[in-house]
Amino acid sequence: MHSGIGDDSNPWGYSVIGNWGEDDGIGEMSNQGNGLWSITITPKTYYNLSDSQANTATKMGLVFRNAAGNQEMKASGCADFYLNVGNFQVTLNSPKANSTTILASGENLSITASNSNGNATYTLTSNGVTIDSQTNITNYAFTHSNITSNQNYNLTVSQGSESIQKSFSVVVNPGTVMQAMPSGLENGINYSGDLTKATLVLDAPLKDFVYVAGSFNNWNPTSAHAMKKDPSTEKFWLELTGLTAQKIETYQYWVVDETPITDSPVMVKAADPFSTLVLSPFDDPYIPASTYPNLPAYPDGQEREVTVLQTGKTAYNWQVPNFEKPKKEDLVIYEVLIRDFDTDRNFQDLIDRIDYFKDLNINAIELMPVMEFEGNESWGYNTAFHMALDKFYGTEDKFKEFIDVCHQNGIAVILDLALNHAYGRNPMVRMWMNDPDGDGWGSPSSESPYFNEEAKHSYSVGMDFNHQQPRTQYYVERVVKHWIEDFNIDGFRWDLTKGFTQNCTPSDENCTNTYQQDRVDILKQYADYSWNLDDSHYVIFEHLGQDNEEQQWANYRVDEGKGIMMWGKMTDSYNQLTMGYASNSNFNRMGNEAHGFTAKRLLGYAESHDEERLMYKNLQYGAASGSYNVKDLNTALARMEALGAVTLTIPGPKMVWHFGDLGMENSIFTCTDGSVSSDDSCKLSTKPQPQWTESWLGNTNRNAIYKTWSRINALKINEDVFEGDYTITSGTLTPNIRVWNTTLPSSELTEVVIISNFDTTTKTVDPDFPSNGTWYDLMDETGSTTISATNAITLAPGAFKIYGNNLPKSLSVEDDSLKKSFAIFPNPSQNSFKVNQAVETVNIYDITGKLVKRFSGSFNAQHQFNISNLPASLYLVNITNNQGTTQTAKLIKL
Repeated sequence: MHSGIGDDSNPWGYSVIGNWGEDDGIGEMSNQGNGLWSITITPKTYYNLSDSQANTATKMGLVFRNAAGNQEMKASGCADFYLNVGNFQVTLNSPKANSTTILASGENLSITASNSNGNATYTLTSNGVTIDSQTNITNYAFTHSNITSNQNYNLTVSQGSESIQKSFSVVVNPGTVMQAMPSGLENGINYSGDLTKATLVLDAPLKDFVYVAGSFNNWNPTSAHAMKKDPSTEKFWLELTGLTAQKIETYQYWVVDETPITDSPVMVKAADPFSTLVLSPFDDPYIPASTYPNLPAYPDGQEREVTVLQTGKTAYNWQVPNFEKPKKEDLVIYEVLIRDFDTDRNFQDLIDRIDYFKDLNINAIELMPVMEFEGNESWGYNTAFHMALDKFYGTEDKFKEFIDVCHQNGIAVILDLALNHAYGRNPMVRMWMNDPDGDGWGSPSSESPYFNEEAKHSYSVGMDFNHQQPRTQYYVERVVKHWIEDFNIDGFRWDLTKGFTQNCTPSDENCTNTYQQDRVDILKQYADYSWNLDDSHYVIFEHLGQDNEEQQWANYRVDEGKGIMMWGKMTDSYNQLTMGYASNSNFNRMGNEAHGFTAKRLLGYAESHDEERLMYKNLQYGAASGSYNVKDLNTALARMEALGAVTLTIPGPKMVWHFGDLGMENSIFTCTDGSVSSDDSCKLSTKPQPQWTESWLGNTNRNAIYKTWSRINALKINEDVFEGDYTITSGTLTPNIRVWNTTLPSSELTEVVIISNFDTTTKTVDPDFPSNGTWYDLMDETGSTTISATNAITLAPGAFKIYGNNLPKSLSVEDDSLKKSFAIFPNPSQNSFKVNQAVETVNIYDITGKLVKRFSGSFNAQHQFNISNLPASLYLVNITNNQGTTQTAKLIKL
């Protein structure tokens, strides 16, 4: 519970004594039994108020939260409460406090009020000008006559040194002008070559009239800023003129329904549904200036989100405008929650850690939702504005810089989209909601052209979109277009696709989880739209449903190289292995074939943001035998190396949850202070960051996981054998995988065998090599470790091996294409090498193609190049001589 004390002179209905951004008072209610909970509050002592504060406090605000105090409970239907306190109280009888009255031009407004403590002075202002004052009265009455323009009233009631203010307003019906809208306009802001103009379009069916209030009319619009109505589409529109190029303006719509249905408001003030930047009075004060420099100020005296408009904004200069995406079959995706990734919790953190991603050899980053969500520190699925970037993570240009840097390093960027639902701040919710006062975030009304009154599935969060509504489909496609065309986003992960049906109810789990043709069709439509914009766009569904439905998407248009990737959760099976238990450890469904997918479109993973962490369960429940105990931290960490071997090598796209590659052992229920909640109350809490504060990369046992997975990722991405066929033998503690590709020349790596031991004792494992002869240990980057085909290999507990029938292309010592005139000596080398000719530049690349060292100058043939700081591995050395000729050779660093 979060509470504050004050009066109701501001748009929220209170002004706080103290800092509302912190918890002025928090109290847990006592369980009285039979479902009854209670708390007793004495405002003066509860809030530690001084005498003067206690004498002037008139209202107490209550916000109900969960037990951890980090989530408001509005999603459960619990609203905020405001309770009058103190001896001197004022009642505004007509109109109601904070209400808006709609009048025709020239009508009158009667105002009546009273107070609880005898004679007082009443002063009424309208639009900042005093229009009436009465003294020594208890009951107040006044009529404001012949009102022809919008009015904002404040009635101040004074008694001695105490005063209370009540606010209300009048909006005059301007008489909507019916006029055809210029062609080619879209909903939202429409910019043109004329930087002094912008045209706004709002689709608001069933509404009578709309004003545009903003910085350009001092937030007090006249008929000049009443929107016109297009007679054919019934959309409202208005051309703004007199704008200044690059000047930031802000605005809202005042949307009016003079005869609303029961429980719906007469007027709603809302930002533009298609905003690409919004300002929030709730969240913006807590955004660090270092994350968002020069954040535009929220306009004084307004309420709720406002939209930012700016003509002539300087375009970002893309360094990689046409990124070539990795093949779907080669994807190794790293899922990231920016909030918990690094200290500053912003895009710059990701940019600064680009080498971390690059050295891990992942080729895609999937960001949990970055669209404007309610609050600042969130998972992001409580999205309110799907086309606006959440400012807590940084600016648009900084996000574009992050994307550009990723593309420069061969890494695709995928966004998590929560388009099953929207949350209560969303303007499309607010314009058609069940909230008669219009001062909260109500549920959708029966008139909503976007949302269902109640969800049509059993996994409801937020307000449930009706994806059979044409307006919803238009909105979704505008969101898709925005991120693809304006941000060069490479793909989307569609959250909770089970919710895209209209056929079920909140209580019908069986219906939700069975085949629904309407969601099959609408999601294909959205995929087609994405591919029409970007032919190689990644489409990923988090469905986790029945095979017969998922096949409809995974097999869709695969003959064209498309097909939708489906999330494949294998957490439970793999965690059984890492803990050391054979039961329920079958992971055959980590590959596409077990799902009936004709192409490799199963995006398999052992961990995602939504499951308990494998390492946490290893330490809590791991098996033991003698001195070998999985509950020991270093033992559990060592077993995570083998996890990479039996997950990443299976053909098809794969995903890693952030810091699984370092053995993150914090529970998903870890609270901000590092404790673990006994229930799920801390699941969404901001997490500690030991991965950086404790320098995990410098920890030998954690770094071993990172390096092992990096090596496996490089093999998966660069070797075509991993795009071939496979078999999985699992359900035991010694699972094995065979991968082969018959389309490759026999001189290349065409066969791979992976064996492992997840038992707690040493085991002899049969690798079942498909052919005799020499097999190479593919984890040896020098390519010098081999074994003759055998049927008995001894593996220590937690160990694994990956064998290939040939050296990988990147490790092969034979390369006839290299010019014989260029030689490196000694080769292999430990600390330095020389080349046999004079050179101008020497560039050294690792096996993934990353430049790791560069020498520039005029070097003679005997110059010694120091490589003592490079790790042992195989490298490509590229030279340019003084004639400008470039040549390349391989170097083994011991």
